[in-house]
Amino acid sequence: MSQTVAPISNRPVEDLLPAATAMGSVTLLVGDLDLMTTYYRDGVLLQVLRAEGDEVSLGRHGVELLVLRHDPSLPPGSPRSAGLFHTAFLFEDHASLAAVVASLAVRAPRTFAGSSDHLVSEAFYFTDPEGNGVELYVDRPRDAWVWTGDRVKQVAMATHYLDPNRFLAEHLTDEARDLITTTDRTVPATLPGAVVGHVHLQVGDVPTARDFYVAMLGFEETTTYGTQALFVAAGGYHHHMAMNTWNSAGAGPRVPALGLGTVDIVVPTAQDVAALSERMRGHGVDVRHDGAVLRLNDPWNNLIEVRAA
Repeated sequence: MSQTVAPISNRPVEDLLPAATAMGSVTLLVGDLDLMTTYYRDGVLLQVLRAEGDEVSLGRHGVELLVLRHDPSLPPGSPRSAGLFHTAFLFEDHASLAAVVASLAVRAPRTFAGSSDHLVSEAFYFTDPEGNGVELYVDRPRDAWVWTGDRVKQVAMATHYLDPNRFLAEHLTDEARDLITTTDRTVPATLPGAVVGHVHLQVGDVPTARDFYVAMLGFEETTTYGTQALFVAAGGYHHHMAMNTWNSAGAGPRVPALGLGTVDIVVPTAQDVAALSERMRGHGVDVRHDGAVLRLNDPWNNLIEVRAA
């Protein structure tokens, strides 16, 4: 679902994340584990892969996409603070996306927050029961994406209206209708796969985000919305991560609260993890590398974990 191409800038390869970099799972710190598990299992149609004590892992076909970690001692996060804007789940085709949109329309209709045609993708937005943003989307074919610029390329993105009723009328299958109207809440193993396509963060300012995620971590900038939002990726994808200040301009480092726990980034090899560790140390970033997982915090105290595929 996420093919790679050559870098889109002229930066040295050793300063970039590998082209095959992808997003791993997202961990959310939650106050009501049962409620949140029900939402993502019955609404978003993720399968429960593991449930142990205060932690539930969900995904598709054995691929972990989301971890819910129960921590009722934490206060709710502020919508004005840095943290998670949304986790974006990428589906294989329109029918797969339509099934989940329809599922949420039936089982959690009040969580719908909008839909948009972004030129590179078609997306639907929701807000889970504890206020975390959720994007469900499908990519348009890569040969339909428009890149502009010579020395540094940027991908054309927009926010056009996408009619949810028309989308469902065109793409919802009879099998999906049967699935979402049944009283059986078991997510069938026959559902197509999905991945975390990108993670969108709220930050205090874009220049600091650019310094960390582009200049240091090694993503390439793919597009911007003035001084308010930055989109970055590896391998010519439209974006693996984004950072905006729409609700959080001027926000400082996060304090412990419900919401975002961890963002996972997956690189091809352990050597790539080690190389990134050395690069970040060279930039003066405090890193913790146990030989398998590299842990570091961005300027707003969002925890990033980098591991090999």
